[in-house]
Amino acid sequence: MIYWLLFKVEVVRLFLEAHGLDRFANVFRYQTFRTAFGVVTSFFICMAFAPSVIRMLRRLKVGGAVDFKHEVVDRMYASKAGTPTMGGILMLPAIVLSTLLWADIQNFHVFLGLVTVVWLGVLGGVDDYLKLVKKSRDGLRMWEKLVFQIALAVVLAIFLYHVGRDTIRLPETEERGIALNLPFYKFPIFLGPIAFAVIAVLVVAGTSNAVNLTDGMDGLAIGSMVPPAVVFLIISYVAGRPDYASYLFLPHVPGAGELAIFCGALLGASLGFLWYNCAPAQVFMGDTGSLALGGAIGYVALATRQEMLLLIAGGLFVLEALSVIGQVACFKLTGGKRILLMSPMHFHFQLKGWTETQTVVRFWLIGAMFAALALATLKLR
Repeated sequence: MIYWLLFKVEVVRLFLEAHGLDRFANVFRYQTFRTAFGVVTSFFICMAFAPSVIRMLRRLKVGGAVDFKHEVVDRMYASKAGTPTMGGILMLPAIVLSTLLWADIQNFHVFLGLVTVVWLGVLGGVDDYLKLVKKSRDGLRMWEKLVFQIALAVVLAIFLYHVGRDTIRLPETEERGIALNLPFYKFPIFLGPIAFAVIAVLVVAGTSNAVNLTDGMDGLAIGSMVPPAVVFLIISYVAGRPDYASYLFLPHVPGAGELAIFCGALLGASLGFLWYNCAPAQVFMGDTGSLALGGAIGYVALATRQEMLLLIAGGLFVLEALSVIGQVACFKLTGGKRILLMSPMHFHFQLKGWTETQTVVRFWLIGAMFAALALATLKLR
């Protein structure tokens, strides 16, 4: 909004020039400056409104049920019954308002990012509401969630392919399409519309559900969001700069630099929410937050053509999702045997003797190492 007012509204621009203020306004042209303020703004929005939102959720008795269908784990988490959930309603406005304030609101990529957050936030909110009504951990059925996640992914794929297919190409070839970039390899593979739509579905549905699966301990999911948010903040900025993108053999995506501000808002909101979600948690984000945050990171990966790098940057979420898939597959194929004491895998380690705090902090460290490895691949091409 500030960028648009200062540089896109003719009356404001002329006023600044007439009074010699345009040189002071130029600082708002820098994406790095606006990204930093995007982080700070979303953080303080969460901090400012969290106490009143938590009180409201408690008054409305928006408390999560403790029903993990495991006697030992249910007993461990019995004290958390009644802790307010749906904390995503605190983060999502912070992300949206901060992005609108500091990003170029006419930017195509920013608009799609906000659509992703709102779409999945509403979906998660409906799921959380149904859980409260039923007083259990069962909200929407998985196929019902997937319908809306797939629909969003297809919409994103259509718009991204329409805008990006003519600009994302190897200069020495006549190939057209969306580039699929592989870590450790400098030359992209070009995807047609159907293949890109399939990738979009896997990325959006996969990341949103993987973050949702990770949300099981105080601070685990939201703290684990910080490293990939930082990685894609950097990736977005680099992808928007033709000089940096060329130097690192990344695709230059015009306008993608504004997504750094969007990622900054995600980062700030995550840190602000972590203040109240760390042990002992005063509020849980619920599906309202987890689906939206996961889908948002997935969207940025699509927009910057770094879907495969997301597997590394979000490696912790990948492991959590694979632990559930592997557990279910093993159970069905072997007639009841399990590879873990309980899935997702953070519960397995807790049942092996780790405390909740040990599990959370160690998983954060693993997530940070995956993020560092993802950044290292930018020079190993």
